[in-house]
Amino acid sequence: MSRPDYAGAMRLLDRYVLRELLTPLGYALGGFLVFWISWDLFNELQEMQERKLHLPDVLEYVAAMTPEFLATILPIALLLALLFALTHHARHQELTAMRAAGVSLWRICAPYFLVGLVAGAAVFTLNEYVVPRSTDWAREILQRYVQKPDDFSMRRQFHGFVNVPARRVWKFDEFRPAAAELIAPEVIQTLPDGSQWVLRAARAVWTNGQWTFYHAQEFVQANERSPFVPRPETNVLTLPAFRETPRQITVEMKISAYESLGKHKADISIADILSHLQFTGDGAGARGDSGWLLTELHTRLAAPWTCLVVVLMAIPFGAASGRRNLFAGVAGSLFICFAFFVVQKVAYALGAGGHLPGWLAAWLPNLIFGLAGLWLTARVR
Repeated sequence: MSRPDYAGAMRLLDRYVLRELLTPLGYALGGFLVFWISWDLFNELQEMQERKLHLPDVLEYVAAMTPEFLATILPIALLLALLFALTHHARHQELTAMRAAGVSLWRICAPYFLVGLVAGAAVFTLNEYVVPRSTDWAREILQRYVQKPDDFSMRRQFHGFVNVPARRVWKFDEFRPAAAELIAPEVIQTLPDGSQWVLRAARAVWTNGQWTFYHAQEFVQANERSPFVPRPETNVLTLPAFRETPRQITVEMKISAYESLGKHKADISIADILSHLQFTGDGAGARGDSGWLLTELHTRLAAPWTCLVVVLMAIPFGAASGRRNLFAGVAGSLFICFAFFVVQKVAYALGAGGHLPGWLAAWLPNLIFGLAGLWLTARVR
């Protein structure tokens, strides 16, 4: 076969393999999405009734939560679709015929790896850019009519946060993100000689890239052992040196809420975590949160690559020769998902607890299953 004929034949083969994968992938995504939505509505039904939500609100809530569900189910649906497609090809001896024609198993599965890369990019985009906003939207829907004391947006008392590199502590009674406004802020600045400078104000507003304090009063120390001496109150005080933005304050409030209330972490992105670590200097959080936070960071970095790991695991399980029932693919996907889920949860717990480095805890499931997939695929006959 000449090279142009070979290239044309491979394009036809790729299109066929891709078509045979995308059809079950569409069905799997639709089925899992319906299941996930139904399960979430069942769990949230009492909460929605207490919140006095109406049918349009429920439908809006479902639309807001759909991106998070898609990011969760995409690797699972891809695994099921791959095993179904590969089992179908193996059952009808199509893989045997392709390999007998001189096409290697790796080349046959090239479209699968392409789909894995696209799915990984989709997972990353959803988790990093879409899910944080949609989760905030879902939270606003739940709190539309009835608000509870432990709601994230209703937390009026907040202990503040520490900007470690700048040696600056922020405290305030209330933060209004829409107006970029702090109520009753207090800023404690530690100076190079160990003394402190304290600023208290009625409110502060972020305008033109800087903080402006209203009815502000400063307290200074001559040295770290001397008492604080008040200065006259200033009606308006602008401090361009304070670079803590409202966005960074929102991130700090989110992370504080996760720690104190055990809130869902879906709306914390890689950018949010890096912003927080900027305040903690070297990654050792001021509240001792470096274990779970670094594990969460690397978990989010590792999540897109799970789609490629799924491909590596599906090939040896689905491509083995033999006339097996198509439902063997379903059983295989359930087994692999369960095993991956167990390893992932155990590794995350070890990383969050400080028993494993955060990067190792996050990447360990991908490493284990990816290397196992490579080894098993190399042994497929």
